[in-house]
Amino acid sequence: MTFSDETTLRVTEDELLSFGLYEGREIDADELARLRKAAASSSARALAARMIGARALSRAALIKKLSQKGVEETDAIAAADWLGSIGALDDASYAAALVRRCSASGYGAARAKDELYRALVPRELWDEALAQLDDGAETIEKFAAAKLGGRAIDEKAIRRVRDALLRRGFSWEQIRPVLSRYRELPE
Repeated sequence: MTFSDETTLRVTEDELLSFGLYEGREIDADELARLRKAAASSSARALAARMIGARALSRAALIKKLSQKGVEETDAIAAADWLGSIGALDDASYAAALVRRCSASGYGAARAKDELYRALVPRELWDEALAQLDDGAETIEKFAAAKLGGRAIDEKAIRRVRDALLRRGFSWEQIRPVLSRYRELPE
């Protein structure tokens, strides 16, 4: 929409209809302020929808990204609320998907917690999402077999595997039984 002073305002069909806009219509200052507010809100919703359409995000991460793009905080929160109300934004489902991805990639609970933290998922959703993780024994066993199987096993190699598994988010209590079996193997 272009005004007589050559300024423009991007509006959606919703604003066109709700404000009864047409070419040549006079708009007073109060109505213009309401129109700008409505247009900013619509723009925030559209941007939020594009963002989560491209990549899943938590509610807090979406609000943060919208704010970084210059969207007013109230509009960012309203856009996140709108997406939540239509079922397009669900932190619990996002947390569960994030944990499943970590598990499928061969990571343990500590790594999954780190991912949940970085994704700004609320802490009250962590336990339920992390409950989906298996004990990791099979993953640890496969990883150790791939790294240690078929060659002479020395303490240095076992330490490297231990450190790699710790970095992948597994606890020492999970790793110890597997690596102790490799220490017992004859060379």
